[in-house]
Amino acid sequence: MRVALVEDDPLIGDGIQAGLGQLGFVVDWFTDGRQGLAALTDIPYDAAILDLGLPGLDGMDVLAACRGRGIALPILILTARDAIADRVGGLDGGADDYLVKPFSLAEVAARLRSLVRRSHGLSQPALTVGHVELRPAGRRVTLDGEEIELTSREFALLELLMINRGRIMPRALLEEKLYGWDKDVESNAIEVHVHHLRKKLGSGFIRTVRGVGYTVGEGG
Repeated sequence: MRVALVEDDPLIGDGIQAGLGQLGFVVDWFTDGRQGLAALTDIPYDAAILDLGLPGLDGMDVLAACRGRGIALPILILTARDAIADRVGGLDGGADDYLVKPFSLAEVAARLRSLVRRSHGLSQPALTVGHVELRPAGRRVTLDGEEIELTSREFALLELLMINRGRIMPRALLEEKLYGWDKDVESNAIEVHVHHLRKKLGSGFIRTVRGVGYTVGEGG
């Protein structure tokens, strides 16, 4: 899951990026409101964390610009502004959630998972396709009730495919969401992860749509 973090405090930004990274998120960190807006406009993020007191462009202006441009990704405001008027203004201005600093990183991660689920029309905490169940919170995957060990990249790829069940996911999009701006991505990285997942979950679980991408579940 690829997340944009727009936060100008270096300690908070570094902590969130590192902490969420350990929980399996790919986090691109921006310290300026204008930079953040440009990235949110151009890159297919799964969610965004937005501070309000930003240089360059205030967080509320970033939020308004995103919604004005039809950018529908889930946005979590994370700010020191704790007045009721600020919370109401943020939520009414288009934010999907509002969390006041100081915060728990575990809560930030849980809220992001919840927002992404809702954005895909999912209500259950577990993702289920056929005999495979994936629990993002515990980073746990089972096949017919038996736990399957996956690498962090395999888990992230499987989560993307399952949360988008029935939709064909192009390889380039999967690379963007799994690796962010990592410069060391091998050209066949996605194919290698798909191969390993098929060995662990069954050869027919992930389907290749030739010339387009990959899918699980109905569709394609």
